[in-house]
Amino acid sequence: MRKIVATLIAGLFATSVFAQTTEPKAEAKAGEKVAKADAKQEKKVAKADAKVEKATAEAKEDVAEAKADAAKERASAMPNASAKARKDAAEKKAEAKADKAEAKADLQTTAASTHK
Repeated sequence: MRKIVATLIAGLFATSVFAQTTEPKAEAKAGEKVAKADAKQEKKVAKADAKVEKATAEAKEDVAEAKADAAKERASAMPNASAKARKDAAEKKAEAKADKAEAKADLQTTAASTHK
């Protein structure tokens, strides 16, 4: 009976020793798994960020192209409109000059007629 009890006690000590030595290995493996999962997650996040940056850059290019197209359309439409506007402005300026000259002439004639 003593042999059986001694064997059981020795077995308990042996299993406790092996259980303690296997825990750090299991923790190390769990740590490695966590590190791998973190690395995968970071890689996914980096890919998602790259996609967002690429989409943003493409959107900016599209906006720039749209602005350039709009400017071209305005430029192609504006020469006629701006030429007309310039012509109207020149006519108004010429009319203003003529009115000013006419007013000056009237002033001179009235001044000359009053001095006589």
